[in-house]
Amino acid sequence: MNRRTLLRRGAALGGTVALAGCTGLFETRTAGIPPIPEDRPDAIYVPSHVEGMKMAGTATDGDYAFGLLYSYPHRFWNVNGDAVSLTQIADEDDVHLMASVWDPESMTVLPDTGLTAEIYQDDSLVSQEVIYPMLSQPMGFHYGANFGLDRDGTYTVELSVGAVSTRRTGAFQGRFSEAASVELPFEYSRQERDDIRIRRLGDETATPGAVDPMEMEMLPASLAPPKNDLPGRVVGTGTSNGARFVVSVLDMPPAGVDGDGQYVAVSARTRHNRSILPAMGLEGVLSRGGEPVYEGSFTPTLDPDLDYHYGAVVDGVESGDELSLRVVVQPQIARHEGYETAFGGLDGGMPDVTLTVR
Repeated sequence: MNRRTLLRRGAALGGTVALAGCTGLFETRTAGIPPIPEDRPDAIYVPSHVEGMKMAGTATDGDYAFGLLYSYPHRFWNVNGDAVSLTQIADEDDVHLMASVWDPESMTVLPDTGLTAEIYQDDSLVSQEVIYPMLSQPMGFHYGANFGLDRDGTYTVELSVGAVSTRRTGAFQGRFSEAASVELPFEYSRQERDDIRIRRLGDETATPGAVDPMEMEMLPASLAPPKNDLPGRVVGTGTSNGARFVVSVLDMPPAGVDGDGQYVAVSARTRHNRSILPAMGLEGVLSRGGEPVYEGSFTPTLDPDLDYHYGAVVDGVESGDELSLRVVVQPQIARHEGYETAFGGLDGGMPDVTLTVR
């Protein structure tokens, strides 16, 4: 079967995504990538540099919209359970491809899609692999990997998803359950790649904090809702190794969640930039007068109003109750520099968060 008859082609774009902020030294790739900071803290920190990126294109298929960007090859850290391992830039790497997948109706970014990428030139397969769910300070949650290319020229990148594995609620019930694929033409020139600017952070490097997100007009931001925009009643917040948990209570579970009672939603986001933190194992104990009211897991859930969160149905929540949250599996997403030491990171731990319900 001719693969090109099955896929929808998106329009090619040539825009460069803006670098966040206006401070720091701008350079091109010829200046080289700074080394990993030696004295980085065991927390979120300002990275040594921020690399620009270029938009390759966008396309839609069914319930999904796709965006493709590229930049220089990046070093990043993979996460497998408690292990966090550095992936260095290989000699054969030419670009770091980044993809975003979202719902074109609500503009909600979709994690847990199992995204794969195939790169073709003149109908010949150049490279193929599942690309990693990732987190960076400038881009937030996305999918990315380094790829080698044969030469300058026109390529076609086929992005494919299986189905969203996360529980979906509300208007998302029954959606994102089918496979989808798009084709995006990709014009590659080493010279154009090398013209993408790098901003070195200088004295800010390795200090606690984070750089601002990039301006990406063609793509939705992968941000958790502001605290005041969350449905229900926000009853408390807590922080664990760079992850901020904002807890809200809804009078009844969203449509698609089994059980009767109130619904406790834990919105997990990065401390500084509010980027979503998916693929985490979270458990909790709700206590009243020292006696457990609920003890169990909080299920990863995708909802059009709560966005990506972790939820549980409980008999009831009262002011003065104590909620203790325990991360049993740190977010299973790769990290770019500045995030590899957070969310469990290199030290492998996320302290429990305990809050008193307001």
